[in-house]
Amino acid sequence: MLTEVDNLVRVATSGRVELRIGHSWSALGRLTPAFQHRWREAHPETQLHLLRINSPSAGLAEGTADLAVIRRPLEDRRFEGAIVGLEARWCAMAASDPLARRRSVRLADLSSRVLLVDRRTGTTTADSWPANARPAEQESRDIDDWLTVIATGRCVGVTAQSVVDQYPRPGIVYRPVRDAEPVAVRLAWWRDDPHPATRSVLELLTELYRT
Repeated sequence: MLTEVDNLVRVATSGRVELRIGHSWSALGRLTPAFQHRWREAHPETQLHLLRINSPSAGLAEGTADLAVIRRPLEDRRFEGAIVGLEARWCAMAASDPLARRRSVRLADLSSRVLLVDRRTGTTTADSWPANARPAEQESRDIDDWLTVIATGRCVGVTAQSVVDQYPRPGIVYRPVRDAEPVAVRLAWWRDDPHPATRSVLELLTELYRT
């Protein structure tokens, strides 16, 4: 406890501020390095930490993150959020899958497959298909487990562009899903106690996704 108090005093007297941004799977994908570099240049007094926290609020509810990048809306009224960008949906499949020979796929191509889903934090479930053509589901609870199972060929997954950018994996092939709705990328924060840097993060993320 004394060590923690010393750390808090040191941060308070140094003039530096910490900013912890949680994400459940893939941060900002290919935009992650640009966000980190531009933040450091514009806000050297605020130390940025990106944390992978596999929970629905990406660490907000747990108190381990000040802001969260999420790809599904939070129903909890304690939090507020805004959409900062959109990402295309891609299908992840084993490299040996016959669909891997195509340049793209449609949702109907996956109806007879087993869809690997994370119901807590994932962006796609069988509800994205018509009621009479939904694939079977198998549940996963972590990105590494998700990729490992898909590589066996037992399942396929449908995910956001950021996962494609951030998790190239031997034995895994990604193909765009032509007729799937894009994934909305959201920034979320505590409604009654937002971090002082919330507005700056929101503006920078919106700009990065726009360009």
